[in-house]
Amino acid sequence: MWKKTYSKEFQDITPEEVWDCWTRVNDWTDWHSDLDSCQMEGEFKVGNHFMLKPKGAKSVKITITDVQPLKQFTDCTSFPGAKMYDTHAVEEIPGGVRIKNELVVTGPLKWLWIALVAKKVADSVPEELEALVELKRGQGV
Repeated sequence: MWKKTYSKEFQDITPEEVWDCWTRVNDWTDWHSDLDSCQMEGEFKVGNHFMLKPKGAKSVKITITDVQPLKQFTDCTSFPGAKMYDTHAVEEIPGGVRIKNELVVTGPLKWLWIALVAKKVADSVPEELEALVELKRGQGV
């Protein structure tokens, strides 16, 4: 198993505002600079999936595997011989929130998918969290 975790505290934003960004999957390109598109039909709930197209790559199907409203959700990308789980968590702290992201890759071919995908995803997390918070602040937060 390979795991990479990133956590940062932000002031002047609420868990509700973060959750709003996370659950509006079709708008993820507003704060994910490395995406061409992201599309989900139906509700943000366990078992549903969305199609995510990174810039310069093919679309991938990502399934929502856990939802704890206003707290965290996990999604899973299945690759040949490996799975990548991405957990997004938000916790209220005095004056703001702590946002945590944890990537886990499992399976016999995890080494391949870590090199091809997971490291890039992990490296993009700090920039994406900053962009998410700035987007919400720009909306009058």
